[in-house]
Amino acid sequence: MKLAIIGAGYVGLVTGACFAEMGNEVICVDSDARKIKSLEQGRIPIYEPGLEDFVKRNYREKRLVFTTDLAAAVQRSLIIFIAVGTPQDRDGSADLSAVIAVAHEIGKAMNGYKVIVEKSTVPVGTAQAVRQAVTEELRARGVDFEFDVVSNPEFLKEGTAIDDFMKPDRIVVGCDDVRVAELMKELYAPFVRTHHPIIVMDVVSAELTKYAANAFLATKISFINEIANICALTGADIAMVRQGIGADPRIGQLFLFPGLGYGGSCFPKDMQALIHTAKAHGYTPRLLDAAEAVNRDQRRLFVERIRRFYDGDVKDRVFAVWGLSFKPGTDDMREAPSITVITQLAAHGARFQAYDPKAMGEAKKILGSNEAVRFAPSCYEALEGADALIIHTEWTIFREPDFDRMKSLLKQPVIFDGRNLYNPAKMAKLGFQYFYVGQKEQN
Repeated sequence: MKLAIIGAGYVGLVTGACFAEMGNEVICVDSDARKIKSLEQGRIPIYEPGLEDFVKRNYREKRLVFTTDLAAAVQRSLIIFIAVGTPQDRDGSADLSAVIAVAHEIGKAMNGYKVIVEKSTVPVGTAQAVRQAVTEELRARGVDFEFDVVSNPEFLKEGTAIDDFMKPDRIVVGCDDVRVAELMKELYAPFVRTHHPIIVMDVVSAELTKYAANAFLATKISFINEIANICALTGADIAMVRQGIGADPRIGQLFLFPGLGYGGSCFPKDMQALIHTAKAHGYTPRLLDAAEAVNRDQRRLFVERIRRFYDGDVKDRVFAVWGLSFKPGTDDMREAPSITVITQLAAHGARFQAYDPKAMGEAKKILGSNEAVRFAPSCYEALEGADALIIHTEWTIFREPDFDRMKSLLKQPVIFDGRNLYNPAKMAKLGFQYFYVGQKEQN
């Protein structure tokens, strides 16, 4: 099929590359000429395992092309995916200005029947707004081309996005016409040969499904962090509690890891957008509000634990930092817990020697102007002369480090672990003072 992907960001680039991998002719559009030029030269603006190979191979074989010419892409394509950003607005709602602007441009360029697909994460009612914007442009032109608007939310996890797209556990299609549903089924048929479902529903339900999925997972993260905080007060072992409840198939082990809470480009803004949608309809989503509050508090509690260890005075203390991205497998720093922890401790005079395997470039954009932060070329160099180590991200290279070498580089063998990577008994035996999420504090 001939496809246009409007927006060459994370979702758009993964979507375009994966569709091209299945033999479709894909035109990827972005208004940023420098980004398009970089993509044509094989430079990928984000880190996502496997994405670079997909992009380079399909570009070389001319199934994937990049352009700034939205009108030409629309005219040459049957199905047009809108994959532009929907950042959080000041009131917590999703900023749909880019989506609606693209819809207007599509209406100006249409030369026949088109299927317009919402791929961006958008709140209930966006499909109707897109339809209205396109209709306005067609009327202004004095033409009457037919078109359909489809909601097709993405369920990609950063770090595994290629596998998630190529082998999805489900595909959600929201539309109002059975003919369009069949067309979308044909497009996605190569991805569901193992009989994972294509779920067809109405547009509004599809729009809400994405938010509901992310809200549930975010709430699950806040739930286990709430339990970890109770464990810290009662002396229960959070690792054992997690194992005990996670063995129940109704609960499961996924997203049940205590730590510094959720971050990234999706969970924080999608939770806020869903909360805003509910309140706009006169309903207060108390569970979602509470999950958000727990997530905010988790970082504050971690900072307070570090400060208490030093009797409240961290001025001129130097902390090694392992991990800056909000999760492993990505360079995404959006809403990363590391930003909050570093910023709050720096406000009390602390200094940092930070390392991340992939997010150093993005971290420098955000934290580079902070004189308290120095970026180290390796995880061990970050430890040199530091008073303690803070772990923010559970990268695999941090799971089995050389503990003897760590002790020799740190001033004191102290670790504040925001991801509970190590066995506390083992760390005590090795001579470390090891603090983790859910640990009972000694009086």
